[in-house]
Amino acid sequence: MRHHVRVTVLDKKCFCDLQETYLADPKSGPCGVFEVGDTFEFWRDGGRDDFWHFGATAGLDGRAFPCAEAWDCISRYVYTALQGGSIMHQWTADDRQMVACCNDGTRPVVFLIEREDLPDTPEEEAWLAEAERTGYFKCGSDDAYTGSAE
Repeated sequence: MRHHVRVTVLDKKCFCDLQETYLADPKSGPCGVFEVGDTFEFWRDGGRDDFWHFGATAGLDGRAFPCAEAWDCISRYVYTALQGGSIMHQWTADDRQMVACCNDGTRPVVFLIEREDLPDTPEEEAWLAEAERTGYFKCGSDDAYTGSAE
């Protein structure tokens, strides 16, 4: 089975009070690299490997993920999803999705990372249909890992 990953910018925050206190430019404002709704597609099949040739460094076509700091924060999840892994098992409502953000504490960008499964054989297609039917990828509050000791 092949996998496709879509990264979408969900939100941008700006903590002006923190910028005024801690940044060299206290009026930096929100991130200027990303806009809400921006999407980035990652494929890994055949000779195409967007993780290595688009992610951290510019590929042969000169494209690269627009921010190295944001890429550092989300790349592990993109890589996991491209391998067909659960992005954040029992944390999100669907194991094929995750919400993550960059590590800029004064102006973080929030991303949705989504894995799409692409079956190559009738057997894989049947397995995927059964997984969807039975809620294999779903997680409810009773199953969720919350980090608490309870």
